Amino acid sequence: MSDTTLFRPTTLGPLPLRNHLVMAPMTRSRASQGGVPNALMAQYYGQRADAGLIVTEGVSPSPNGLGYARIPGLWSKEQVEGWKLVTGAVHARGGAIFAQLMHSGRVGHPANLPEGAELLAPSAVAAPGEMYTDAKGMQPHPVPRAMTGAEVRHAIEEYVTASRNAIAAGFDGVELHGANGYLMEQFLSPATNQRTDEWGGSIEKRGRFLVETARLTAAAIGGGRVGMRLSPYGVNAGMPLYPEIDETYRALVPAVAATGIQYVHLVDHSAMGAPKVPEELKLELRKAWPRSFILAGGFDRASAEAALQEGRADLIAFGRPFLANPDLVTRLERGLPLNAPDFGTFYTPGAKGYTDYPVSG
Repeated sequence: MSDTTLFRPTTLGPLPLRNHLVMAPMTRSRASQGGVPNALMAQYYGQRADAGLIVTEGVSPSPNGLGYARIPGLWSKEQVEGWKLVTGAVHARGGAIFAQLMHSGRVGHPANLPEGAELLAPSAVAAPGEMYTDAKGMQPHPVPRAMTGAEVRHAIEEYVTASRNAIAAGFDGVELHGANGYLMEQFLSPATNQRTDEWGGSIEKRGRFLVETARLTAAAIGGGRVGMRLSPYGVNAGMPLYPEIDETYRALVPAVAATGIQYVHLVDHSAMGAPKVPEELKLELRKAWPRSFILAGGFDRASAEAALQEGRADLIAFGRPFLANPDLVTRLERGLPLNAPDFGTFYTPGAKGYTDYPVSG
């Protein structure tokens, strides 16, 4: 087996990529007040521009989706200007970057939301556990307010507007975050979507929010500049397993494919303790997707290369290795040891554990 595919140039739809490695989205909580990106964030992403594609941390399309402390948004002029620093830094080093649009839905706390925003979700079902707030420390997740039909439509339009803002900010595209227990997956799961209108009930209706958002986002900025992340069997943010998981994703993926978006980014969180996504389901979804297919979850160089050579994916995403190794591509290619991530600084303000990881000599 040749050992070169991972580092060869490739394409993502119309976009040339320098290699087959994707930097996976990772919340880092370093944005300035008002969800505005800053120079420190530009330095962080610029350091990692050797990746074939960078997918940013989750970026809220709405004040209502800013559930975590210090996460960025893409609805205001100030945010667009801040993101121009980031995209400029990545493009200056020859990289490509997509913004991951993440509305946190029920996962949040009023103390983390801007004035006038509120915690909205498909149904009034609270997330278990607690949420960190800068103002009050750890707080229980409140019960969200169930969205009206008009508010569901408005939320979709917020994604579309944010996608246009992303292009205005210099991004190469956007990734719709349909994973990890946030708003899109809250619509998809019967545990968090107990609606009886057009947005809930059957598998098709629970998937409608994702499909409609993909369709309208593709219409706004072009399907070649849109992807979607999915996490079947993921249990982040208190998402329980349910009997029709496989059936749900078997129906969803072809429906999303019909919208013309470029890629599906499938993440298996079993390396972090979640149930493993069955290999058979991964292969079924790969076969059902007609364009670029990205796999994420616990890969190293050898397993990433094998997945590419066997046709199980077109691109491979790495998360924490990119967090701790700005020069991950070089380290993997040369077989150099990797820095270990500093878990204590994942979400803390400032440069420590963010832009100060050492690079190879």
